[in-house]
Amino acid sequence: MKILVTGGAGFIGSHIADACVQAGHEVIVVDDLSSGRVENVNEGARLERMDIRSPEAAQLIMDERPDLIDHHAAQMNVRRSVDDPGFDAEVNVLGFVNLLEAARNAGCRRVVFASSGGAVYGEPEQLPTDETEPLRPICPYGVSKLAGEQYLFYYQRVHGLRYVALRYANVYGPRQDPHGEAGVVAIFSQRLLGGQGVLINDDGLQTRDYVFVGDVVAANLAAFSSDYTGAVNIGTGVETSVVALYESIKAQVGAGGTAEHGPAKGGEIRRSALDASRAERELGWRPGVSLDEGLGRTVEYFSSRV
Repeated sequence: MKILVTGGAGFIGSHIADACVQAGHEVIVVDDLSSGRVENVNEGARLERMDIRSPEAAQLIMDERPDLIDHHAAQMNVRRSVDDPGFDAEVNVLGFVNLLEAARNAGCRRVVFASSGGAVYGEPEQLPTDETEPLRPICPYGVSKLAGEQYLFYYQRVHGLRYVALRYANVYGPRQDPHGEAGVVAIFSQRLLGGQGVLINDDGLQTRDYVFVGDVVAANLAAFSSDYTGAVNIGTGVETSVVALYESIKAQVGAGGTAEHGPAKGGEIRRSALDASRAERELGWRPGVSLDEGLGRTVEYFSSRV
C-alpha cells in the first residue's frame, strides 16, 4: 500500500512512518520541517518538504495517488491558537481541506486523521469521556480539529472518502519536542535530567490522560485495516495530575530540580480522561503501555541525549 504521512518528520508522525516502512508499505512523508526534524524521517521513506496549504502538496497527492493519507501535520499549540486563531485555522482547516480536495480527486481510499480528545470536548460532563459527549471546544485549536472531523464527514457522505478520526489523549514518548510549551512530559524529563527546575501552570491539579506514542502508532495501524468510519478516542481512561506527573518523572530520573507554580494559561481545560471502549470494539485496540513504563522509556530516551 502507498501511504502518505503528513507531519511525518514530527513526533507522532515519524513513529507512524517507521511502522509503515517496517510493515512493507511505500511511504511518502510530507513535512515543512517547521517543527519536524529530518533525522526523524525513516531512511526507507521519501521526504517531500512542503506546506500542506500549498498547491504543490495538492499536486503531489494527485501525482502519487496514495491509497491512504495519515494526517498529522498541524498547528498543535493550544496557546498559539488562542493568540493567533487565524493562523491556526489556515493550517488546520484550510491546509486540511487542500489535502482532502486532492485526495478525492486522486481516488484516495481512506484518511486517518489525528484529532484531539482533550480539545474537541472542552470541559467534559463525564469522565472518562466517551464519543457521545457534547463537543464544546474552548480553544481555537479544538475548534479547528472539530472542523477537520466535520469536513471528513462531508467528504465521506458526499464523495465516499472513508476515514477514521483518532481523538488522542495527551501523547508522550521518545522524539517529543522538549522545547516551547507543548509536550509536558518531554519538557519535565529534559529539565529534570539537567538538574533544572520545572514550571507548573496553576495549582498543578489539572489532569490529563497520558497515552504512550507506541500505543498511538498501534491505533493508527489498526485504523488502516478497519472498515470503521467515524471518530474514536485513543487514551487510557486514567486521569493524572501535573503534580503527580512531575513526581513520577522525578522518581524515574532519580534526581532533579524543584517545581515552581506559575499562572494558569488561557484555553486549557481542567480535567481530561478518555474512554476508549469504542476503539477496542471497532478497531481491536487498547493501550498496552502503563504510565510508569512509558515514562521510563521516555526518560531513558532523553537521558541518552543529555
